[in-house]
Amino acid sequence: MTVTDPKTTLHQYLQSAREAVVWKLEGLSEYDTRRPLVPSGTNLLGLVKHLGYVELGYFGETFGRPSGIPSPWFDTEAEDNVDMWATSDEAREEIVGRYRKAWVHADATIEALDLIATGRVPWWGPGGEVTLHQILVHVTTETHRHAGHADVVRELIDGRAGFASDDSNMPEHDESWWEAYRDNVEQDARRAGG
Repeated sequence: MTVTDPKTTLHQYLQSAREAVVWKLEGLSEYDTRRPLVPSGTNLLGLVKHLGYVELGYFGETFGRPSGIPSPWFDTEAEDNVDMWATSDEAREEIVGRYRKAWVHADATIEALDLIATGRVPWWGPGGEVTLHQILVHVTTETHRHAGHADVVRELIDGRAGFASDDSNMPEHDESWWEAYRDNVEQDARRAGG
């Protein structure tokens, strides 16, 4: 990444996180993209679905630029966490497509406004005034946080880990090295735990 203006830099980091999250779905069955692997129900396709609504809301309604795509966030009858999992009648292509549409809508907002442009986050209640800079940082941080969740979930599914298909950002070792490494970490944890 080259040194650029702050808005471009933030936008580049947001885009890299977006791509990492979508890449985590690559090569998986429908079941594996949807199955919860931790007690909170976190699942890969649910993370993509959630992040699509995050971008539509924060870069849409917040700045008076609604996308026209309905969001469960504004449906008072919606089930809790409905944006965090994909129902059996929601196609993967539909969810990923909506996320990519959210990127286009968000990118248009980012392009159109200065970092000091103000908006209001309605779901934050009174005092939800923000700037584009704050929202870019907020959404980029949230997307990277969920990319980390996706890393762990994907590794639990099939052992595949890393940042991107062409750049794992991890040491290149075989399975036996990683087993020995994990065992070493486990041994130290046990010693530290008494």
